[in-house]
Amino acid sequence: MPLTLHAAFVPSALQMLGTASHLLDKTEGWCATRECDHSAILGAQLIDDMLPFTYQIKSVAEHTAGAIAAVRKGVATPDLNPPPSTFDALREKLDGAKEAMKALDEEEMEDWIGRDMRFEFKETRLAFTAEDFLLSFAQPNFYFHCSAAYAIARHFGVEIGKMDYMGRVRARQG
Repeated sequence: MPLTLHAAFVPSALQMLGTASHLLDKTEGWCATRECDHSAILGAQLIDDMLPFTYQIKSVAEHTAGAIAAVRKGVATPDLNPPPSTFDALREKLDGAKEAMKALDEEEMEDWIGRDMRFEFKETRLAFTAEDFLLSFAQPNFYFHCSAAYAIARHFGVEIGKMDYMGRVRARQG
């Protein structure tokens, strides 16, 4: 049986949403043991021209559930609203994205294959099929933003490692 669009996108999206939630929990716990200012790490950047931890976490949700909403509309535009500014608000954003991903119907996603889709931002217009948008644009983006959040937390000294980033892998049981 060929791989479905649902199978190619949704499990990986859920894995990285789980990773982002885990990173939030570990980072918040790290702050609690050090009585640090939450806003310091939530607003942290790896370098001045890179967006902060909060934006990286928000973007994992935007490139998973937000990408699905965009496919349904036929056009994707970046969410330029400020990211949530607390651990709890970021967690809510991720939880909403997880629920949206879990609710996806495989048949609905298969019907999207070949559908026209475009990305628009300022002067940029990129034409895609729905499957190419999800697999060549949204998916690399949610991996990138999850790794950026991991790198920021790790840079601050949060005790995390590769398995914290990998999250729940889909290993065979037995």
